[in-house]
Amino acid sequence: MPIRSLPLKPSHLAAAIMLGLAVPGIGLAQDAAPDSGKSARTLDTVTVTGSRIKRTDVEAALPVTIIQKQEIDAQGITSAEQLLQQLNIATNGSDNLASNNSIAPGEGRGNNGVSGANLRGQGADATLVLLNGRRVSAHGLAGQVVDLNSIPFAAIERVEVLRDGASAVYGTDAIGGVINFITKTDYQGLSVTTGVDATHEGGGDIYRVGMLGGVGDLDADRWNAWLAVNYKKNEILTGRDRDFTSSFQPERGLSPDSRGGPFATIGAGPGTLINGNLIDPLDNSAQSWVNIADLPGGIGCENAGDLMGPYGDQIWNPAFRYACAWDYGRARTLQQEVETNQAIGRFTFRISDNHQLFVEAMGSEVESKRRFEALQFTTAMPSATNAETASETLDPYPLNDLTRATYDMVYGALLGHFGPQPNLVYGNPIAYRWRCYECGPREYTTTTKAMRLMFGLDGSIGNWNYTTGLSRSSSKAESVLTNGFVFTAPLKEMLRAGLINPFLLPGQSQTPEVLAALESISADGTQLYSGETTTTTFDATFTGSLGFRLWANEDVQAAFGAEWRREEYEFGGPELWDDRPRDTSDPVIRPGDGSGWIYQAAGDANNYMTGKARNVKAVYAEFLVPVLDSLNATISGRYDDYDGFGGTFNPKYSFKWQPVDWLAFRGSYSTGFKVPDFAKLFRGVTESPSVGSGVDIADPASCPGGDPQAGVPGCENIWPTILTGGNPNLKPEEAEQRSIGFVLAPTANFNISVDWWEIERLATVRSTSLRELKDNYGIFSENWIRDASGNVVQIDRRYVNTGGTLTRGIEIDASLRGELFGGDWRIHLNGNYLDQYKTKTLETSPWSANQVGKFTTWGILPLKWKHTLGFSWAKGDWAHTLTQVYRDGYLDAPASGYQPTRIRTGVYVPPAYDPKVEEYITYNYSVTWTGFDKLKATFGIRNLLNTDPPFTLAYLDYGGGSGWEPRVADPRGRAFNLMFEYTFF
Repeated sequence: MPIRSLPLKPSHLAAAIMLGLAVPGIGLAQDAAPDSGKSARTLDTVTVTGSRIKRTDVEAALPVTIIQKQEIDAQGITSAEQLLQQLNIATNGSDNLASNNSIAPGEGRGNNGVSGANLRGQGADATLVLLNGRRVSAHGLAGQVVDLNSIPFAAIERVEVLRDGASAVYGTDAIGGVINFITKTDYQGLSVTTGVDATHEGGGDIYRVGMLGGVGDLDADRWNAWLAVNYKKNEILTGRDRDFTSSFQPERGLSPDSRGGPFATIGAGPGTLINGNLIDPLDNSAQSWVNIADLPGGIGCENAGDLMGPYGDQIWNPAFRYACAWDYGRARTLQQEVETNQAIGRFTFRISDNHQLFVEAMGSEVESKRRFEALQFTTAMPSATNAETASETLDPYPLNDLTRATYDMVYGALLGHFGPQPNLVYGNPIAYRWRCYECGPREYTTTTKAMRLMFGLDGSIGNWNYTTGLSRSSSKAESVLTNGFVFTAPLKEMLRAGLINPFLLPGQSQTPEVLAALESISADGTQLYSGETTTTTFDATFTGSLGFRLWANEDVQAAFGAEWRREEYEFGGPELWDDRPRDTSDPVIRPGDGSGWIYQAAGDANNYMTGKARNVKAVYAEFLVPVLDSLNATISGRYDDYDGFGGTFNPKYSFKWQPVDWLAFRGSYSTGFKVPDFAKLFRGVTESPSVGSGVDIADPASCPGGDPQAGVPGCENIWPTILTGGNPNLKPEEAEQRSIGFVLAPTANFNISVDWWEIERLATVRSTSLRELKDNYGIFSENWIRDASGNVVQIDRRYVNTGGTLTRGIEIDASLRGELFGGDWRIHLNGNYLDQYKTKTLETSPWSANQVGKFTTWGILPLKWKHTLGFSWAKGDWAHTLTQVYRDGYLDAPASGYQPTRIRTGVYVPPAYDPKVEEYITYNYSVTWTGFDKLKATFGIRNLLNTDPPFTLAYLDYGGGSGWEPRVADPRGRAFNLMFEYTFF
């Protein structure tokens, strides 16, 4: 179809836009050469992300970052996740595979193998991801975010990132912004690409190979067809491969709070060998966890087993002086093993000069292995009142004929140091923590199959253009236990009999019979859970001139459209087993009385949900109004009607004022919304006893504050059950976005854009704590469910709409270019300054203190400043690029137990303690050579100086590791990238 072109004024600003100077990339080389801008140009009109109206003044009108394929290739970037890590607008969140590599909290359990896009600190579920301008399905497990690993990267022509809210154009999820991956639409020839990205220190190498082929000339043959296929393999990188992962740095305040090593540490408990605290004869202190290797005269923790070391009792607890710890950080996976196969193809047929039909098909299969540390067995005398907790409780090491020699060795070591004490009771079983190396590292293997099939028709009728499409996309994922897990019931039997010996030193091993028994109770091959999302969409848009103008020399342009979408989601796993024989070899996870659980497998049986679906109907309109020759206004709005929620209308108002050729101002105001995902609406409701919840409860209606007080009428302790899970009464989240900025291009060789933005998000969906429900009884009185007599029988802690976030910042992009030594050079700066990140838990609460530059335990880590600064020089067949990537430091002061309480409260200050995490600065270099016909070769070095991640005291059990921050740093270190692209014809 022919695309109508508009003449463009020969201004510096226009020349800058033509040359890509006002299009902020990622600090990489541009192929375009400098231009004086003296001659008039004619530019094709294009539809850019964030607008339905074709236009030429892309960057001047909208804050859009456009990254071309040659920029991506120059850095050796091979995946969408790598690209997002380079963008400064992308928030440092727990959305990459390095952050999501260990035990995940409840809401993160279904994100195995998922990489998400997170713009402006709004979360991956509030950033809209498009492929060629249309939606794709969210990941099949979590059902919340699009998995970037499924994007067919081999055929990408460019990536457009809208740094603004776009609910008025695209509907839900576009609060933080929009990322649009745009593939080729017409291709002839055959090219093959292959590359390797190998680390200097070993581990974590990345390999890729791809092919792109196309035939048919749209102009001569009236048709074109192309197909792209790509294979990529990320090899595993572990903490053992990098020195900075060591958790044993007590002088700085970092020491692992793990007593479960391959040589067990003994714990105190009623009815066990250490029946209560032991009194240390050296200073009369009470000791409750002891490893005999660490006692005076012992072999030392370092010699007792792999990755073991002294427990940081000064940091964590003085009662654990003789405990041994185990290095989580070095046992962690820093880069998951991921294998990706992708294919995408397109067939276009030109029906006539004004109409064309196209079919697009995409498919991918991604297999990720989420591997983390071996099982830790913690034993005690069973005392839990909760069936699930009881199922995880393992029996202590008994005294019998099989265990006597080992038992006496342990008892003798304790008696030798502590002497006879009332709480050292020979004959009682030994409670302990032990790491089951024989079980192997735990591993979930997740296989995700994604597809999209789309039929489209576009063209022009008179002065109006149209595009319409029908698409069906899906993502189906399954997580399977592939290593390190065992069935609980037979495990408990083995421990009860004393078959497993947790007190073996290096060089010793379990008996062949024990190893065979562990193999026989392995849960390898067990499905953990599976899920599928599907999205069916029909849309149509018409754009063109309304045939009149105001005081400008251009007509008012308009776009009108409609969309129908059906979203479906289901999540499940092994069936409940109540009516089945208790055969432990049957590979299912068996919720129930606890006798059949797979030990510590994060099964989500309570969250299983049969298929759910909803329909979305939407209409939208957009008007580009040239008020004056120097002033344009854009007014757009969209009305969405969701099954179960009703209708919502979201407008957007923006302007561009260009008083002189080299200066333009722009700004916008819009509202946004996000519909709750299916999981938060419909996941199963769990009813748990409040006994053992860690919070004592009184009825806040009769006892203000809800804390029991002895002897005070109405403040007696109560024990209602606790409800958690989905809430079908949730409402959409709401947001307001504001921005204002300018684009300045005083010469054809220099330009700068600055944009201030703010996002206020309210009615956010989250779960509530018991403390919040007690402190705010007047607001949450309906969450205290009563019987006919008025007694509290249940407390509803399911998801609710409450609270919000306030985020504000400034984005800067500047380019300067010229000539040097017969070549073309360019300096490019792209930066993001985050001014505010505030939260509140209730609608009526004041905003919290500003959290920018302060550690957060999970999710978003709000850094104050980030930038990329690049210098490129190109001459003839050579193009060089040197880039600095800067990530600001922050205050390492978590508000929860991830930093030791004794340090946080000032009880103990390590000698080298520093509460400030240093900035992270790396340099990347690449060179591209095109001197051989049909061959392009690129060599690059990422992290040129092999800079380690900055040290952080945070000790994360749900995150990437210890001593470094995966939300900020790349653990691979220096890496060498070599890529070849050969075009056959």
